[in-house]
Amino acid sequence: MKRQNQSSVVEFILLGFSNFPELQEQLFGVFLVVYLGTLMGNAIIIVIISLEQSLHVPMYLFLQNLSVVDVSFSAVIMPEMLVVLSTEKTSISFVSCFAQMYFILFFGGTECFLLGAMAYDRFAAICHPLSYPMIMNKRVFMKLLIISWLLGFMLGTVQTTWVFSFPFCGPNEINHISCETPAVLELACADTFLFEIYAFTGTVLIIMVPFVLILLSYVRILFAILKMPSATGRQKAFSTCASHLTSVTLFYGTASMTYLQPKSGYSPETKKVMSLSYSLLTPLLNPLIYSLRNSEMKRALMKLWRRKVDSHIF
Repeated sequence: MKRQNQSSVVEFILLGFSNFPELQEQLFGVFLVVYLGTLMGNAIIIVIISLEQSLHVPMYLFLQNLSVVDVSFSAVIMPEMLVVLSTEKTSISFVSCFAQMYFILFFGGTECFLLGAMAYDRFAAICHPLSYPMIMNKRVFMKLLIISWLLGFMLGTVQTTWVFSFPFCGPNEINHISCETPAVLELACADTFLFEIYAFTGTVLIIMVPFVLILLSYVRILFAILKMPSATGRQKAFSTCASHLTSVTLFYGTASMTYLQPKSGYSPETKKVMSLSYSLLTPLLNPLIYSLRNSEMKRALMKLWRRKVDSHIF
């Protein structure tokens, strides 16, 4: 898509949390700990599933891909935010800003579809256990995985290219923690009405449709759980479903509020908090919710740990 005219802006200024200068050091410390925790938790999952042959099944391979997406999503946003919090350098070049926007959309979109695929996988496993191997065979699994990544790629490419086509003639201050589409769009020197219609439609299809399908699948799962004869089994399954739904609602809920109306009436500080929910909190919680509470993952971790200890002894 060709640029409509020459933009005079060559760089943007990320304001981040500059309104709270007294909190910069504390925020840096908190975000650094969260970022390192996100990297460590997701890296453990990726390594365990890669090394443990018994976990090479759709459920855990989906989890592994989710961890790759979460690590990448955090890596796109957090280092730049930490730089802004710790130094006076708050500028980001025009090209770097749009590169960040592209990867936020790419990994964010991929996560939306991956969570939907994972919910379908659990629905098939719990509600149709006998036919599950046929429903979720290797071919179906690979299709769902490739489609999730491909749709994320398409979302990033189409939306970033469109926003990049708008002229930016000043001001250049982005009152946000990153170069997300809604924040950058506010600086465009052009009519963005058509893009806002596209953004609304795209958000409904990309965020709301998978979210509704996930909720429907969990309703079916809950009905299947209620039929379980074991009270302990029901309690464990309810606990797992509740934690999954909490993570999913946090991610989809805050993302939809941000992207359904790119020029919404939320205050800049509210938008920053909502952005932190799906870019900072969700990648940290996902390893705890989806995997590290899982008994098979714990067994695999202990098995790998014993194997490493034994190799050092002998």
